[in-house]
Amino acid sequence: MAIFHFSVKVISRSSGRSAVAAAAYRGGERLHDERLDRDHDFTNKDGVVHSEVLLPEGAPEEFADREKLWNAVEAAEKRKDAQLAREVEFALPRELTKEQAIELAREFAEAEFVEKGMIADLNVHWDIGKDGKTKPHAHVMLTMREVGKDGFGAKVREWNKAELVEQWRERWAEHVNQRLAELDIDARINHRSLEAQGIALEPQDKIGPAASRMGVRGLEAERIEEHRAVAQRNGERIIANPNVALDAITHQQATFTKRDLAMFLHRHSDGKEQFDQAMSAMRGSPDLIALGKDGRGEDRFTSRQMIETEQRLGRASERMAERERHGVDPQDRTGALARAAERGLALSGEQRAAFEHVTNSRGLSVVVGYAGKGKSAMLGVAREAWESAGYTVRGAALSGIAAEGLEHGSGIASRTIASLEHQWGQGREQLTSRDVLVIDEAGMVGTRQMERVLSHAANAGAKVVLVGDPQQLQAIEAGAAFRAIHERHGGVEISEVRRQHDGWQQAATRHLATGRTGFAIQAYGERGMVHAAETREAARGELIERWDRDRQANPADTRIILTHTNDEVRELNDAARGRLRASGSLPMATASCSCATSAGLGSRTARSAPSSR
Repeated sequence: MAIFHFSVKVISRSSGRSAVAAAAYRGGERLHDERLDRDHDFTNKDGVVHSEVLLPEGAPEEFADREKLWNAVEAAEKRKDAQLAREVEFALPRELTKEQAIELAREFAEAEFVEKGMIADLNVHWDIGKDGKTKPHAHVMLTMREVGKDGFGAKVREWNKAELVEQWRERWAEHVNQRLAELDIDARINHRSLEAQGIALEPQDKIGPAASRMGVRGLEAERIEEHRAVAQRNGERIIANPNVALDAITHQQATFTKRDLAMFLHRHSDGKEQFDQAMSAMRGSPDLIALGKDGRGEDRFTSRQMIETEQRLGRASERMAERERHGVDPQDRTGALARAAERGLALSGEQRAAFEHVTNSRGLSVVVGYAGKGKSAMLGVAREAWESAGYTVRGAALSGIAAEGLEHGSGIASRTIASLEHQWGQGREQLTSRDVLVIDEAGMVGTRQMERVLSHAANAGAKVVLVGDPQQLQAIEAGAAFRAIHERHGGVEISEVRRQHDGWQQAATRHLATGRTGFAIQAYGERGMVHAAETREAARGELIERWDRDRQANPADTRIILTHTNDEVRELNDAARGRLRASGSLPMATASCSCATSAGLGSRTARSAPSSR
């Protein structure tokens, strides 16, 4: 069973630690520590199945050598209490092969750390626990300073923010769940705390094999004792009420095997006697439902609560699909289409069919399509038609980033589903029969949450439009609610790429939508649309030069510069404003250019004066 574990720690001299020693241990290598003038030899360490140093653009190639890298880090720090490195540790799904797990860890490290300018020392460990089960996990040691061709520069304050850690946790869960869905594996992880998920178990610290062996030798630390005490209390809860365990398991996967159940109980009980008692209580629970054998010949189970949730979801969706109270007058539809045409937006045949589908009188509509297929543009036109007909249109999505994207692309005021549910729980912002609720990335919404939202909408008489990606037909939490609703009630599909017009660009967009990023970048690179520079500074200079040249050649066009940190946003904005001043194009001193932080680290966007875009 896939589990969520993601921790971030700082390796600091104040606690007597060495970055070189830490790197040697995690890589299972022998490294010489120049500051201490001693070797750290961990070549006898078992379980290291992959080890590599990932460099950001502009970093010296010699830093790919682990020994040179961490000795350079030590040399750059002069203080006795210096923070040397940040370590990120995360559990890898047992359901993956070693090759799949390594690829998953590498892709995440490159996207979240290396592309932001950090050097990432990645090590994948494939330990075997006392129970004989694998405990795959990754250690990533990260540098904390800017790095260029001449070595390390200033420390980057942006990387120390607490909200960045929470973002990494959320991104890791999304990254894992997307890969599990692609591989058709019925398991999910959740970055939220057990309390936030509504699971009545105490959180347990991860205890690694080394710490476990210390306990066997009688060298138990306080942390191990607390871990066992929490496991004991959780075991008692499960024995007293097996539904606690059933609820926790089915939050991650809608169905499970005997092995999944045994692994869960082993983690949440203390010792064989309590494990056996918990297993006996689970097997005797009337809420444990046997489903028969799966395609691999294994017995599968679910909970009565999960079945009842799916039944409530089915009833709610049925009620909404049967209602025909939300029709839009043909005049309002025609008017919305005409206004869109005046703005230069002419809907394609598929978009027009989707527009007609979502603005019909039924209380439930489903739209399926990849990113870049024009769903947001179509929804923007539908919003105008709904509003002309007197409806209030609201948007929602699982993540804040998706909600922002829906609002930006369609003009529909949007928020997270969790925020929406919180307001409903406080008796505020209740849906009415004059509301249309658009849920984007609906394929990522779990069965429980989808049931709560649709039941609320059905009771209120509101209309719901579910919009999803065919690559996301399995949810982050257990269950494939979007897929089930689509199969049961049908919908429309938008498959034609609208954002690009050339065939090769449309193919590149499909590659991006299906995770084949390398093919997409290659296509743009072959046509001279990807530009590289030797250093970060050179890249900034060339970027501003191209921006200024294009601005002057095509003043009516719009353009935007994206970068990873707010500090770099300020630098690029200053450079761009300098070009505007030099050309006499800056209308007033307070105007800003069009640089913005990328979605990787923030959503603050600098306002843009017309002449600077």
